[in-house]
Amino acid sequence: MAAPENYTKVLQESQDVFHRFPLHLVHGIPLMEPIAQQWGPIENFQARPDDLLISTYPKAGTTWMQEIVDLILVQGDVEKACRAPTHIRIPFLEICSPPLVPSGVQQLANVPSPRVIKTHLPFQLVPKSFWENRCKARDPNPVPNSSKFFFYLILSLGRHNVKSYENYQRFIYTTRPKGPLILLPHQDPAREIRRVMDFLEVELPPQVLEKIVQQTSFQIMKENPMANYSSIPSTILDQTVSPFMRKGQVGDWKNHFTVAQSEAFDAHYQRRMEGTGLHFRTQI
Repeated sequence: MAAPENYTKVLQESQDVFHRFPLHLVHGIPLMEPIAQQWGPIENFQARPDDLLISTYPKAGTTWMQEIVDLILVQGDVEKACRAPTHIRIPFLEICSPPLVPSGVQQLANVPSPRVIKTHLPFQLVPKSFWENRCKARDPNPVPNSSKFFFYLILSLGRHNVKSYENYQRFIYTTRPKGPLILLPHQDPAREIRRVMDFLEVELPPQVLEKIVQQTSFQIMKENPMANYSSIPSTILDQTVSPFMRKGQVGDWKNHFTVAQSEAFDAHYQRRMEGTGLHFRTQI
C-alpha cells in the first residue's frame, strides 16, 4: 500500500489535471472517460477469495460503511483506524487518475490480504472474479429520499443519469449475483453494525460495539481528518462549495423540496421501481 504522505503529495502535484470528464458507454452504461479508457484492467481485475467488496451508489453511505468495516476489522481500535485516510485504507477499485497518481487497480495490487475494496460500479459491471471467488459483498441500501436533494435538480434539468441509479437498484433486487451478499440501509447504526459483524463473522463485546457506533457517528466522522476527505487538495475537492459530509440528517430533503417537487420525484421513482418489491424507510 502506498504511504499516505506519498499518495497525498502526488495528488497535490497533479491537481491541475483533474476536471470533469465526459461520459462514455461501457456495456451500455455511462462511465467517466478515464474509467472507460482503462476499462480492460478494471474488468479483468483479479479478486481474492478473502476480499470484501463495499458496493454503493454515490452519496449512499459509502464512507460511513468503510469506517464501520475498518473499525470492526481492527477490533474497534480507533488509533489503528486512523492509520491513513479512508481512500488509502480502502482503495477505490475503478478510480483512474492521471499519470503519477496510482489507479485503484494499481493500489490494490500492493494491498495485503484480506483487502477491503470500494466500488461505485453497478453490479453488472463488477469484475466477474468477485463472484467466481465468492468474495463477500455488501451494498449499503441507497435511500433515494436521502438523495432527493441531488437527484431532483438533475432530473428537472433533463441532463442526467438518474436512470442508471434506478437500474442499479433494480439489478440488485431482481438479479442478485451469486455469493455472500448483504444489503443494508444506512439509517439505524447500531442495528446495521451488528449485522455487518455477523456477516463478517466477527464477535466483539458490547462496549466495543458502542465505541464503533460513536466513532462512526456523523459528527465524529465530519471532524475526523482520516474520514472527511480533508487530505484531498481543495482544487480537486472544494469543500467550501459543499462539504463532503453535508448534514447527516435523515429526511433533510424536506428542508429543500416543495411539496410539488417531492411528489414529482416520488411519482417518477415509483414508476421506475414498480415490481421490485423494494421499499424504503423515510423516518427513523
